[in-house]
Amino acid sequence: MSFKQIQQRESGLQRRLSGRQMSMIAIGGAIGTGLFLGSKFAIGFAGPSVLLSYAIGGLITLLLMGCLAEMTIAHATSGSFGAFAEHYISPLAGFLVRYSYWTCIVMAVGTEVTAVAEYMQYWFPDTPSWIWILLFSGVLIGVNAMSVKAFGTVEYWFSAIKIFAIVGFILLGSYMVWGSGNPAYGTRHFTGHGGFFPHGWWGMWVAVVISIFSYLSVEMIAVAAGEAEHPEQAVRHAFRATIVRLLVFYLLSLTLILTIVPWDGLDKGSSPFVTVMQVLGIPYAAGILNFVVIIAALSAMNSQLYITTRMMFSLSRAGDAPASLGKLNPHGIPLNALLLSTSGIALATLLFVLFPEQAFTLMMSLSMFGALFTWMMIFLTHWHFRRHHQRHGSQPLAFRLPGFPVSTLMGLGLMLAILLTTAFTDVFRLTLAFGLPFLLLLVLLYRFVRQPRLVSQN
Repeated sequence: MSFKQIQQRESGLQRRLSGRQMSMIAIGGAIGTGLFLGSKFAIGFAGPSVLLSYAIGGLITLLLMGCLAEMTIAHATSGSFGAFAEHYISPLAGFLVRYSYWTCIVMAVGTEVTAVAEYMQYWFPDTPSWIWILLFSGVLIGVNAMSVKAFGTVEYWFSAIKIFAIVGFILLGSYMVWGSGNPAYGTRHFTGHGGFFPHGWWGMWVAVVISIFSYLSVEMIAVAAGEAEHPEQAVRHAFRATIVRLLVFYLLSLTLILTIVPWDGLDKGSSPFVTVMQVLGIPYAAGILNFVVIIAALSAMNSQLYITTRMMFSLSRAGDAPASLGKLNPHGIPLNALLLSTSGIALATLLFVLFPEQAFTLMMSLSMFGALFTWMMIFLTHWHFRRHHQRHGSQPLAFRLPGFPVSTLMGLGLMLAILLTTAFTDVFRLTLAFGLPFLLLLVLLYRFVRQPRLVSQN
């Protein structure tokens, strides 16, 4: 099947996302709870060398964005990296990528909405969590059901609030460190509390795993390109803007945190951003950050509902899911796919009620495996894509990732190393323990359910 046939198969979605919305969606997708809350775990593993951890994670993200930009500019479709894997590797690869990614993001939707419910307890401790779950879920499902333009507008403003908060933090922190003359702040904290590598090179490398989780969702730009007004221009601009801003936001924020508060002096029970603002004497610091983190979680949930809906839509149009999930409503929204993708909310709510201790670990382990596997497969797909173009391409690519094949193979090797690293850490050990059997189950489903149907159709 040619890629034009795949694009025709996934036709019907409305191209109504502007270039400005695409850029904000890409940036906002990777600025979320991973930065505001997850960074404390990375700092705990690596100490000041967390800056190297996030730089390595940023390099992998840069390579991934380059691969996606090259393939997406050549073939913009909502099936994105799932459709690319189907065409350039094999139908099985497309099946595994789509279902692994869909499952991982569905799980993430559930964890985000339950996290929002927990954050709301800060202001409303006596209100049952299920009320907030129903309220926020209903609002964001409604937004995604209206139109892709409504989704883009809401996500634009969510992202703007997050970026404003980060810029404000950077400006305030920069003044306190380099403009106030206070000797309590400075780079001496990098070496004065156990050295730059307090837990050795291994601690720094484990923190790379966490950094990848923080950068996750930048791949969403490739999915959204299928509904962009001018996909080639939007993806090209988003790629350049996103990488620069992400690296600046992450590395500069972490540098300021570590120059204001020693890494071993950060409050283990709260966000490093809260600790820093409390040290600086910022009033209502906890309340301010609680609001920002709620926005970050809602933004992530909004994006995740969008991504899972489009990925299930692509699965349906490929014949790998019921045909009803590929139908569009009058607004160009695959409503049935959206409703199915909300299953993570129901599952998370049920598991958190029945098994509050084990539920989060199980859902996040499945979610992490799907995300890491998808990133690894994007690099592998790009290698096949470029080799196919070298053999059969009649026109030069409009955008090219520099350094191929070294850059692509480097990204693939680093992602494989990160995936294997999870087996040697206490925190992430369940990732492979749950993920590999899940992948095997998908292979069996394809082998004994999907493949025989394809043979009978032919």
